[in-house]
Order: sequence, then C-alpha cells, then structure tokens
Amino acid sequence: MKFVAPEQAPEQAEVIKNTPFWPDVDLSEFRSVMRTDGTVTPRRLKQVVLTAISEVNAELFDFRNRQQMLGWRTLAEVPAEMLDGKSERIRHYHNAVFCWARAVLNERYQDYDATASGVKRGEELAEASGDLWRDARWAISRVQDAPHSTVELI
Repeated sequence: MKFVAPEQAPEQAEVIKNTPFWPDVDLSEFRSVMRTDGTVTPRRLKQVVLTAISEVNAELFDFRNRQQMLGWRTLAEVPAEMLDGKSERIRHYHNAVFCWARAVLNERYQDYDATASGVKRGEELAEASGDLWRDARWAISRVQDAPHSTVELI
C-alpha cells in the first residue's frame, strides 16, 4: 500500500477585495475553514472564490439595494446580532461564499483520482456537494432574514 500525503496549502495570505457593500474574503480563512489542501492551486482557488462571490452577490442583489435605500453603506452596518464580535450577517455571507466555492471544487475535483478509492471518494464528494449547495442557499437566506424554503399549497 502506498501512502500519498496531500500537498501543503500555501502559507501566503491573500484577501479578495469585494464590492463596497460586501465584506472582503480571506483565502487562507477559506482554506482553513473548508479544509482545502494544496491540491487546489492558489490561482484555481482564487478563480473559484471570485466566481462564488459574484454568484452570491447576484443572489443578494435585491437585498443589498433595499439596505442601501435604508441608508446602510455596508453589510456590517445593517442591524444584526453579534457573534464573537462580528455581525451574524457577515458570518452567513462568508459561509454562503465558502460553501458555494467548496461545492464547485468538489464537483470539479471528484474525478481527480481514477482508482477504485478515487471513485468512492468522488461519490462521497458528490454527496457532500449537495450538502454544501444546501448550506450556501440557507446562508444566503439567513443574510436577508428569509426562511430556508418557501412552501406553497397548490
């Protein structure tokens, strides 16, 4: 049996500057929170996170417009509970971006290893991706105080 250690993630910190309303995103925090090793290159990670930021921002476009019309210039200014000194909305925003990006990475890297163990890992990643997409949707809902789902009687 051969042991292959995962590549170490780069240690340099990089923060992605977001639009003025939304908080910036720290790639080293993403790597730590989402347990992403060095298999994902820094350039690939940045590209995926930039796309996730763009998608989450688009999902929250109407919310942002409503808040700006109320006079809030940034998400940090929008009234919210504080968790460990940070706005609950900011925590949900970061969670939405992180889950979105990780789900995309899981989907892209599930066929990385063609061995039997790689196929099993791919199936596990596909299942985890579904959970990540759900968590991203829930976090987007929580940023805007919306329910997790809308149910309608037909």
